[in-house]
Amino acid sequence: MTQPVSITLQNSQDGFAIAEAIMADNPGAERRTMPAMTKIDRPGRLEIKAASVSERLGRDWDPQEIHLSVISLSGSVDEDDDYFAVYWR
Repeated sequence: MTQPVSITLQNSQDGFAIAEAIMADNPGAERRTMPAMTKIDRPGRLEIKAASVSERLGRDWDPQEIHLSVISLSGSVDEDDDYFAVYWR
């Protein structure tokens, strides 16, 4: 069994767009929305694609902006110009 990774985001305009992009691009991800935050878990790896978030926000989104919305992470991080990923090594 693959250990799950998770990301918890603030419930803000950007946070909701990031969560929607994660759910669209990561089959098998599970989302729990709470009053102030949204937690998403998935076995193995979560990938947040800049193009998917940009589409939902209606503007260019740089993966570095995710740091303004993240409350917590569970896993290792890999970042590039096109994506932000959480996974276990």
